[in-house]
Amino acid sequence: MSSGAARSAPSNAPLRARDLGIVIGEGTPGPRNAITDVRGVRVGHTTLIRGSGPLVVGEGPVRTGVTVILPHDGDVWSEPLFAGAFTLNGNGELTGLEWIRDAGMLHGPIGITNTRSVGTVRDALADHGIRTRTDGAFYWALPVAGETYDGRLNDIAGDHVKPEHVSAAIEAAEATVPGGAVTEGNVGGGTGMVCHEFKGGIGTASRIVPADLGGWTVGVLVQANYGRRGLLRVDGVPVGTEIPLEEVPTPHASARRGIGELSGGRPEGGSIIGIVATDAPLLPHQCERLARRMPLGLARVGGVGATTSGDLFLCFATGNRGMPPAEARGIAEPGEAPGVLRIRTVTDSALDPLIEATVEATEEAIVNALVAADTMTGRDDVTAYRLPHDRLVEVMRRYGRLRGTA
Repeated sequence: MSSGAARSAPSNAPLRARDLGIVIGEGTPGPRNAITDVRGVRVGHTTLIRGSGPLVVGEGPVRTGVTVILPHDGDVWSEPLFAGAFTLNGNGELTGLEWIRDAGMLHGPIGITNTRSVGTVRDALADHGIRTRTDGAFYWALPVAGETYDGRLNDIAGDHVKPEHVSAAIEAAEATVPGGAVTEGNVGGGTGMVCHEFKGGIGTASRIVPADLGGWTVGVLVQANYGRRGLLRVDGVPVGTEIPLEEVPTPHASARRGIGELSGGRPEGGSIIGIVATDAPLLPHQCERLARRMPLGLARVGGVGATTSGDLFLCFATGNRGMPPAEARGIAEPGEAPGVLRIRTVTDSALDPLIEATVEATEEAIVNALVAADTMTGRDDVTAYRLPHDRLVEVMRRYGRLRGTA
């Protein structure tokens, strides 16, 4: 089964934290409370679900997919954006980061999938650039493709994500209504993921900085696949200990193979990929500063950057759109020497509201991934149970942290 673009007006969309009365932080979300609130950013998924029962490598069961983020609504291959990255713990992969760290530029879409398929997605993104680049220039590609491990539920060694699935996710993103909703939970690259020993996956959130502080938008998307149950916090409430393993079992208990064994049987191992987008005019080092703040939101939910966790973060900024391709020469503003461009940037003090927005949106995006995800049974009948909404609301109310209408 494959799913395409996120619905612009989803009538049967998964619930989110705010639907349950859970409000994270004091900031103001954008209209969709999603990374797509940053103008021009679009998201598409291809979701692969088929088969059940015992694992047969190469056949299934399949519980995986790919998510693609288009960073703006122009030619993403010939119009780069300033970007920066940060690694909290390196037991994972997000390709293309060396060039981003060196040049401070993001070229092309961002793909997120499972660990075994990151090479397939990377190559498919490169092929897409070669096919579609509009300026006719010879193109070398260092695309960004990230991964987290879905082998507890998925036939990960079967390599079920193919180039056509990446193309379908790109097409789904391109077809999405600007500013549209983003489907969360068991979709795209997040299909087979587990977070804090509940079902995890894709989550997103956004914040709008007050007008007198710039009025910028910050959007976050995560693929959450990490963490131990007892560490889980929601808006500071120890939800993980309030909903113990005896009440909602963990997939680690029934998995005969998987990341649980690789991490010595402790479920902290896993990974999270986090993407920050903003329309603020940031320079590469400022993008890196926002990427470095994503782990603060992760820590609020209970992430610790364990040894077997790949915690990788990227920020891109659309506020200086219109920069030429990396190989362009002789382009300059009027009155400037060849190769000189005028760009804008916020001051360091003006970055603080963006930092706060990033931390809050990251925290809420992870909680949204947990709330939106649904129970899933995968290979060998291993089951990852969703975070039960009724119990979550009960716990949050008891701690006095239910701030909405639920």
